Amino acid sequence: MLATSSRKHIASAGRLGSGPALGPQDRGFTLVEVLVALVVMATMAAMAWRGIDALVKSREIAQRRLAQTARLQTVLAQWEADLRALQDSHSPVRPLAFDGGSLLLTRQAPAGLQLVVWRLREGSLWRWESPALRTVQDLEDQRQRGLQQLDARNPALRAFDGVAAWQFYCYWGNAWSNCQSTGTAANANAGPVNAKQTVQALPTGLRVAMQFAEGSGLAGTLTRELEVTVR
Repeated sequence: MLATSSRKHIASAGRLGSGPALGPQDRGFTLVEVLVALVVMATMAAMAWRGIDALVKSREIAQRRLAQTARLQTVLAQWEADLRALQDSHSPVRPLAFDGGSLLLTRQAPAGLQLVVWRLREGSLWRWESPALRTVQDLEDQRQRGLQQLDARNPALRAFDGVAAWQFYCYWGNAWSNCQSTGTAANANAGPVNAKQTVQALPTGLRVAMQFAEGSGLAGTLTRELEVTVR
């Protein structure tokens, strides 16, 4: 009896010590499952990186275009300021002249007169201004110096990049015409005038049509009109 009871007790203890059987939810991850998870995570990380990279590039492009637009507004404001300060020197140097490549202005300055030259060259707008001048000879000399400075392409004179072409139109009489003409056609119905007065007649308005270059970040043609008043 004692031996039988001992065997039953040992058998019962063995069953108690074995514990419950493990279910499917208690198993660990297999190697295949870990690899699949890593692949999924790597794919999601790559997609996220591409999205962030595209966002950063879009932001950089937007900032460059914003800066370029702000620069263009500054250039146009300077151009308008030059035109609003036109001053007749009563000399062979005209207060406003356009030869197709350069726009030459004589403007009022606190200490005298200034010569200003705007030029379009190789997709860039350039601007040069002289110091204050007081004599007609200084005007002549500085005019040549300004054209030479622009020919030298001093980087400090570059005002804006990305312009493919520009054209100026002058308002003579009651019509717009190319500023490279003398205004004779516009003044044909204005009564008899001598040739000298016709050639030297200044427009009452100026229009600039600026065409932007491809890839400059700006598209189309910008047109500005301004009334011309010469003091």
